[in-house]
Amino acid sequence: MGEAWLECGDHGHQTYTYDYARSLLPGAGTGAGMWRYQALLPRPDEPTRYPLPVGGTPLRAPRALRQLLELPGLWLKDETTGPSASNKDRATALVIDEGLRTGVRVVSTASTGNAALSTAIGGAAAGLAVVIFVPDDCAPAKVDLMVARGAYVFRVREGYRAAFELSRRAAARFTWLDRCTGLNPLTVEAKKTTSFEVWEQLGQRAPEAVVLPVGDGVTLIGAAKGFRELVACGALPWVPRIIAVQAQNCAPLAAQWHGNPAPAHWPGTVADGIEVPQPMLGDWTLDEVRAARGDFVTVSDAEILDAADLLAGVAGIASEPAGAAAFAGLRRAVADGLLGARETVVAWVTGANLPAGPAGAARPGAVFTISADLDAVAAALAGTPIPVP
Repeated sequence: MGEAWLECGDHGHQTYTYDYARSLLPGAGTGAGMWRYQALLPRPDEPTRYPLPVGGTPLRAPRALRQLLELPGLWLKDETTGPSASNKDRATALVIDEGLRTGVRVVSTASTGNAALSTAIGGAAAGLAVVIFVPDDCAPAKVDLMVARGAYVFRVREGYRAAFELSRRAAARFTWLDRCTGLNPLTVEAKKTTSFEVWEQLGQRAPEAVVLPVGDGVTLIGAAKGFRELVACGALPWVPRIIAVQAQNCAPLAAQWHGNPAPAHWPGTVADGIEVPQPMLGDWTLDEVRAARGDFVTVSDAEILDAADLLAGVAGIASEPAGAAAFAGLRRAVADGLLGARETVVAWVTGANLPAGPAGAARPGAVFTISADLDAVAAALAGTPIPVP
């Protein structure tokens, strides 16, 4: 690997930096998919033991969409082709890769759904036990899929923020591998590889702008870090403009960006994958958009669903609502004059509807509904294969 240092960044979160002058350009490695970028990943220069393919997703040139929208420079980064049909698979893979090298037996995370499902699928394939914390209103179909793959799922009555905090406390107390989005710095490192792929797929050049959905902010931060590292390596002259997209019914960062008061309670959105009322990395996300000369837009649920229909019917990409949010935001940004009709623009399609996925686990997991209490976690797991010392 390139020399990597784990430091505390400007926002109080850990982040990896590298000796960019000595690092090989991304893509010079011999691995497949995401693992091709060993020079800028904090892991040994050796094959991974992670058993599922990850990364190497297509950059699509949707001819019919280009013609319909009169956007000849439109590209779609299609992240729906992985094991859980979500860009969360990159972060899951790099975190579990570390766990397999260090001998951990349990991986845990908190999520509104997609990261949890990715962790359940990846953990089961790698032979790890999986513990998941989700808000009580997490989609039942997603919870059923997690349990079918052997995960022990805790529905937390107090909501996502409480589930996140409980997950962190449980991982620390029971010495589990903590995959929590954003606070494990490997999640950002994994997601930056999407930008490396876009650079390569565009013939080692950058688009003028990229459009990304925002929940906690990790997908956007990872994409920005990837482009910044390409600049640091001398592969690009500048970072593309970043257009950040939030759902109108849960848009705390867009409200802050535009100086608008946020409601005490957001009504909720069909794009549950980005429904995060209190983003963990909010300030960091805002700074990345500012540094990239970008902007925030918001889109209604109707616009999101219409975008998903267009992606499916015209581009042949089956996207869930959160996965279609960036494409909806791109259309809004064009209408608002934030993107030029002749610019080269890449919109991330971050996830599809529920995947068929691999067969279920030999031994299914279980689901518990609890209040945010560590003793309740320990009591529920008593008698299961999950160690709770």
